[in-house]
Amino acid sequence: MTNSVFSLGLGVGTQNNKGEWLEVFYAQPLLQPSEQLVGLIAEAVGYEGGNQAITVAKAQLQKLAGLLFDAEEKSQAKIAATLAEGNQPAVITILASDAAPETVAECYLKLHLLSHTLVKPHGVNLTGMFGVLPNVAWTNKGAIDLAELDDAQLKARCNGEIIDVLSVDKFPKMLNYVVPAGTRVGDASRVRLGAYLGEGTTIMHEGFVNFNAGTEGPGMIEGRISAGVFVGKGSDLGGGCSTMGTLSGGNSVVISVGEECLIGANAGIGLPLGDRCTVEAGLYITAGSKLNLLDEDRNVVEVVKARDLAGKSDLLFRRNSISGALEVLSNKSAIALNAELHSNN
Repeated sequence: MTNSVFSLGLGVGTQNNKGEWLEVFYAQPLLQPSEQLVGLIAEAVGYEGGNQAITVAKAQLQKLAGLLFDAEEKSQAKIAATLAEGNQPAVITILASDAAPETVAECYLKLHLLSHTLVKPHGVNLTGMFGVLPNVAWTNKGAIDLAELDDAQLKARCNGEIIDVLSVDKFPKMLNYVVPAGTRVGDASRVRLGAYLGEGTTIMHEGFVNFNAGTEGPGMIEGRISAGVFVGKGSDLGGGCSTMGTLSGGNSVVISVGEECLIGANAGIGLPLGDRCTVEAGLYITAGSKLNLLDEDRNVVEVVKARDLAGKSDLLFRRNSISGALEVLSNKSAIALNAELHSNN
């Protein structure tokens, strides 16, 4: 195998009674793996190219572990050996290209790439993912097919047990799969697999981060980071604030927050912000919002639409307390995050 491969992962997961994948865990997904590693995997499991999710037997995993140990590919060898010792179904997913995912295993590999911070939001092709991923009952007993949930609950009750259904969703909690280095998350249920949390990120209990979204870090997040939104270094999203994502009205416009920005409590944005911008608490600005552009003497220079300021830095968005008009002016006081809030000690 000489052609380069985009990504691969050795995984273990859950299947329903029909043998269909519900979810897959990849302990150490790889981006741009070595040709040697890909060649050894091809030898062990018969991979011949393209994007494939190959369900593997114990004997194949044992053979692969031996090949990898001999080739000094120790980290992946240990994973293969551990999978071989288990009793759960295992899969090796190899992506020759970053094409739209066609299987559950491919979707989960790409979500892992994001949450392992190997690729940034919008850095991997997720086209059609919603049609591929099944809705799953996420329970204290693991993932359960919705069609099999009633039977599972009955059997559990008959054994004096209770299945606690934590959510019904296409996406699990990120922390059950990945815990990024140097991060804090107050409520694990509010961060989906596929979120990107850079080192130094703190997600408070009311903060939320969707898939294909996240923070460069460090950052303090007490508001909502919707799908597709990426927040730059040193920015603060206040309690209850919102960012309009591609799934919540942003459409094809990529909403982002630059470095050292502050979105106040209960505020929101529907346009990309540059660096060192501040949005006053309680103020929601959409791309079509009309704003009075003020000069240094607080005189109105012109009326602009917010979309005309997309990506511009050093702006303060506020509402005039007397007239109620929306205003924008030069931001003279960029925020600085408290470094102690992002300490890993």
